[in-house]
Amino acid sequence: MPTAQGQIITVGVTGASGAVLAQKTLALLEEDARVARVHLVITETGQRLFAEELGLSSGDLKQLPSRLLGRPAAKIEVLPNKDVGASIASGSYDVDSMIVVPCSMGTLASIANGASDDLIARAADVMLKERRKLVLCIRDTPFNRIHLENMLRAEQAGAVIMPAIPAFYHQPKTIDDLVTQYVCRVLAQNGLPQEKMYRWTGHSSSKEAKA
Repeated sequence: MPTAQGQIITVGVTGASGAVLAQKTLALLEEDARVARVHLVITETGQRLFAEELGLSSGDLKQLPSRLLGRPAAKIEVLPNKDVGASIASGSYDVDSMIVVPCSMGTLASIANGASDDLIARAADVMLKERRKLVLCIRDTPFNRIHLENMLRAEQAGAVIMPAIPAFYHQPKTIDDLVTQYVCRVLAQNGLPQEKMYRWTGHSSSKEAKA
């Protein structure tokens, strides 16, 4: 279990649809007083994702966190995905947990099979070998057998498989409601429960459907 304060989190972003999920994850981590630093790694297709879904051209990657949040990002450091010698590529560097959001089937395959062919895959491999929390927010549909087998391999190695599936029991009114609830559930898996998360408490007898 991560420590309550001063957490260091790695966030990987791939080219699977769902840029808004990454954007919300970074916003909540930036606001969370329990988080000291966020290492952000974006694949080339992830950069294209931000351009196509959020209208943010790549430009200077170091400026991307501030552009994503619409305000200065004090905690978020961008690391090049090709830099397999970065700090997070070693188990001796203390990272509390890692989130890949959204996680493409290609990145899932690299992680599940230990390819370590880029920084995201290597950092995820480190989380698994060091028995640290790794949450994979997979985003694709439908799944073929290869996808399902890779999910099983990753889960058996210690990853949490958390498909980007929206919930509706909190009666969402906007896309942001759906996104926020999902991301809050993800962060709860990383030991960072959020006040914004809706928590189901069951129906009262007065709300039960009548036969």
